[in-house]
Amino acid sequence: MHNLYMEDSYKQEFHARVVSGGTEVMLDETAFYPTSGGQPNDTGAIIGPDGSIYAVTDVKKSGGNIVHAVDKQGLAEGDHVRCKINWERRYRLMKMHTAAHVLSAVVAKDGALITGKQLGVEESRIDFSLDNFDKDKLGSIAERANKLIEKGAHVRTYFLRRDEALKIPGVVKLAEKMPPDLPELRIVDITGIDIQACGGTHVREIGEIGRIKVTGTENKGKTNRRMYYMIEK
Repeated sequence: MHNLYMEDSYKQEFHARVVSGGTEVMLDETAFYPTSGGQPNDTGAIIGPDGSIYAVTDVKKSGGNIVHAVDKQGLAEGDHVRCKINWERRYRLMKMHTAAHVLSAVVAKDGALITGKQLGVEESRIDFSLDNFDKDKLGSIAERANKLIEKGAHVRTYFLRRDEALKIPGVVKLAEKMPPDLPELRIVDITGIDIQACGGTHVREIGEIGRIKVTGTENKGKTNRRMYYMIEK
């Protein structure tokens, strides 16, 4: 399956052929993002050959394929369809995900790693490995990230052989977790700020993010600190 979202996060519509029909549809290529890496799935619609609209309610990975859960039967193998991403949802998640990379870059400068994240449309969370639970410290991380966003930087994605990618300092910022065992890794490079192996969707310029606002903090263990954040325009 050709994953269009890996090449262009801004693709909102595309055409495809149905490989497997029913209520769990597989396509020969897709721009719908499946739930993975702490980023929720896209939603949207698949429009059949006769103009019927099938709401895409969930997207997930399954055995190397991407499965699109739709709200009714009707699509069949061989159908040529038009697909539309729920752009408002996708774009908010793009901003949330790029914001998480900027935050992780700031934290990395303090010698810490990301221990987890969960992105949301309205609110997201990110966990850090920090020795002390200090709300002011967590707030300063967000402010430092906002200063970088205000200055602006370009975001580009490209693929590297796995062995070459893993030579890049800091390319893995998630503690105790390596990227998937693939021959090539997708790299998300925020010019002068951060470079990470990542399969998610991102904005092209960090100025698109807006302002990160901390909405809460939690102490989640001996060295695990959690920050909740939202994006303000």
